[in-house]
Amino acid sequence: MLVSIIIVNYNTFDVTCACIESVILHTKGVSYEIILVDNASPNENPDDFLQKFPSIRLIKSKENGGFAKGNNLGISVARGDIILLLNSDTQLTEDSISIAAQRLSETDDIGALSVRLVYTDGKLQHTGRKFRSIRNEILDLMRPFLKLMPYKRRSQLMMNQYFHGDYDTYTDWVSGAFMMFRSDILKALPESKLDERFFMYGEDQLWCYQFTQLGYRSYYLASTTVIHIHNASTAASDQIKLLKKLLQFELKIMEYRKGKGLYYFIFKIILTTKEMMRYYIKTITYSLFRHKIR
Repeated sequence: MLVSIIIVNYNTFDVTCACIESVILHTKGVSYEIILVDNASPNENPDDFLQKFPSIRLIKSKENGGFAKGNNLGISVARGDIILLLNSDTQLTEDSISIAAQRLSETDDIGALSVRLVYTDGKLQHTGRKFRSIRNEILDLMRPFLKLMPYKRRSQLMMNQYFHGDYDTYTDWVSGAFMMFRSDILKALPESKLDERFFMYGEDQLWCYQFTQLGYRSYYLASTTVIHIHNASTAASDQIKLLKKLLQFELKIMEYRKGKGLYYFIFKIILTTKEMMRYYIKTITYSLFRHKIR
């Protein structure tokens, strides 16, 4: 079993080096190759990576085509029967890749698998999620009542904010920061590659949905943990702008899943109203306290 680890770099030399170092240090139980795709970083010389890590395979893209296109470039030369998309701002602290690859190889119905992701301070990231729906958006507005349910029932019903990441489970979609899948699943996708319609953000949910269309399920593996810096260090004002962008992607994904009929428009009204309320609350919070938002 060979795992092809695809890492996309864009102007994050030091962070990416730390990621690669953590992979080499902790990955012991499985054979692997590291394929680094530099997305035309304007302020870096990608050949510097080869000076530090001569064993990696380096692809120098002529353009910054985004996260999906960068990963597809890496996948196009991958030799492994398992693909791992690994964000450049992740750091391993244990042999997570071997643990994840073992679970994936044992379970035929898994399309995409991810692991427990945490911020640098140890706080959980919600990376095992349910697809959005009208029902779930209404349930989200009833959070106080959901707390009356037993934890397991509540976390399965509304995983996004109620699941503590403390047990292995099937879910609707998982994070692209650490996304593992069999390479042969790509043959059944259009053009035999990951969908590139999103430049950044939302693509992991889209890919998992497309895997479900092929009869596979997504899986959250709680038994191993990876640090994901994510946007924890991003200025709060920028995170507020990101909230609006993510809302647009959610609507695009719903349009892809359900079409642009009555269901879509009801969903759009509910989601937009709810998320904009949260947006303004977070804007006010930032203006008053100037703290980072998660």
